[in-house]
Amino acid sequence: MKKVVLSLLFITSLFANDKMHQFAPSKDCKACHTKIYEEFKGSMHANSTPQKDPIHNAVWAKHPANKKAEHYGCGKCHTPASNKLDAMLAKGQKALPEADNQTEQDGISCAYCHRIKSIEKHAKSNTNVISPTLKSYFGTRKEHIKSPYHEIVTEGNEPMRNGNVCIGCHSHKMNKHKLNVCSTNIDNELDGANCVSCHMPKVDGSVSKLHKTKKHTFHGFAGSHYHSEMLTKYVGISLLREINDFVVNVDNQTSHALLLHPLRVALLKVSVTRDGKTTKLKNKVFVRVIGKDGKPAMPWAATTTLKDTMLKANEKRSVKYDFKLQKGDRVDVVLGWFLANPKALKPLKLTDEKVAKEFHVFKKESFEF
Repeated sequence: MKKVVLSLLFITSLFANDKMHQFAPSKDCKACHTKIYEEFKGSMHANSTPQKDPIHNAVWAKHPANKKAEHYGCGKCHTPASNKLDAMLAKGQKALPEADNQTEQDGISCAYCHRIKSIEKHAKSNTNVISPTLKSYFGTRKEHIKSPYHEIVTEGNEPMRNGNVCIGCHSHKMNKHKLNVCSTNIDNELDGANCVSCHMPKVDGSVSKLHKTKKHTFHGFAGSHYHSEMLTKYVGISLLREINDFVVNVDNQTSHALLLHPLRVALLKVSVTRDGKTTKLKNKVFVRVIGKDGKPAMPWAATTTLKDTMLKANEKRSVKYDFKLQKGDRVDVVLGWFLANPKALKPLKLTDEKVAKEFHVFKKESFEF
């Protein structure tokens, strides 16, 4: 009898686990949530796979788990709706993302995010706990109609309620050398901000065709790749003129570093125009370089941080320029970034990838004297 009970429990467990890895395709959401789906389709959530993100693909191509083990551990966050996620996360099994697998090419799908029930916090990386109830989605709108296609749950979900549902994947990533290679290092409960309030602001347009609203929560997930202009209000640029020089202040008012991934490089570009002639001053570089034995290294091999000049959370950085301003001068300041460090383009074979090599202008300010 005991063996029968244990067998039934095992079968039930397998069935529940199987349901947790069944997710409705994101395209199913388009019929009702047309505006939201269009935003999502262009986001990095929808384009998180190696086949859709050339920078991620370049890094993954060098990963020993790809070259030797054929084991896509990155799937935990990059293809979490995959129907073979368990195999991707199990040691000794071969499971790589495939271009023709819809469950993987949906990336971080609509159904996946809206079934995150809770978040387990761990030292290496956090884990999302997924509700086993198919087509029962967590949300935050208390005023909603009853959907004919899925359940809507607005109570009892702490990550959705406090806006930090993203930290299952975006909190931290510790490699085997106990180096935190990519981290937000946030404690949003202290400052009142949260992931959603900044990266998913309210924008014009109805939440769905069935429930007309004037506003909805932006589902393009503003970030370094996509719709970064939505975040410019959180970074201030000011200028202080002194007798023989001037200072540019960059005020990062966010609860995390300006850029999080160690492959990114931010630049502060300053130029002075006088009598129609423009003088470009030396760029200020904001970067975090991880490495091993004193040299830059890939995230899985790095043992330490070699250099870190990245703007930190809530930091106001002052950059002095040895240039005496005169009446009639105009100072142009540009803050932006490269998604891939220019020094890494050749080793990663990204020299022909526009998204990797172009400079993304984030914010511009001009000051006249």
